[in-house]
Amino acid sequence: QVQLVESGGGLVQAGGSLRLSCAASGRTFSRYVMGWFRQAPGKEREFVAAISWSGALTDYSDSVKGRFTISRDNAKNTVYLQMNSLKPEDTAVYYCAAKLAAVTRTPASYDYWGQGTQVTVSS
Repeated sequence: QVQLVESGGGLVQAGGSLRLSCAASGRTFSRYVMGWFRQAPGKEREFVAAISWSGALTDYSDSVKGRFTISRDNAKNTVYLQMNSLKPEDTAVYYCAAKLAAVTRTPASYDYWGQGTQVTVSS
């Protein structure tokens, strides 16, 4: 079992930055692939970024590539999402998720989810 708690969301102006954190419980955090997803009102949940258990492999959606950076600190059981050059279309609830095995973009393949943190980008 893995429990995930996101933090760091808030209101920011376009062009600004935020760093999201996701703290995980359990001693096996380092075994898990971690992903960030987001869901805007009326839209499906979409992939944002993912990172392998070692941190050696990362993947990003085209919409955030070059602006967002995913990282992890296995000693602190925490994964981060640094978001720069934010745009109004980045407004959504952001979720972190965990799974074993390979990095994937499919939400259904992730086994554990946090409760989400709201990110609002004003124009």
